[in-house]
Amino acid sequence: MPIVRVELWPGKPQEVKRKVAKAITEVMVENIGCPAQAVTVLFDEISQENWAIGGELCSTIFKDLK
Repeated sequence: MPIVRVELWPGKPQEVKRKVAKAITEVMVENIGCPAQAVTVLFDEISQENWAIGGELCSTIFKDLK
């Protein structure tokens, strides 16, 4: 059934990912009507060096956030 892919920078704690996965699953169940067991949530951690916005690497744009 539904597969939801979440792309984010590395470093979020497991508990945060658990809460996000639960919230996404609940939204899918409520809006699509599928069972919770049918919802797959994938977390792809992409480093700022491999992510660009507006042609600039995020490692440059957000260098002060490290």
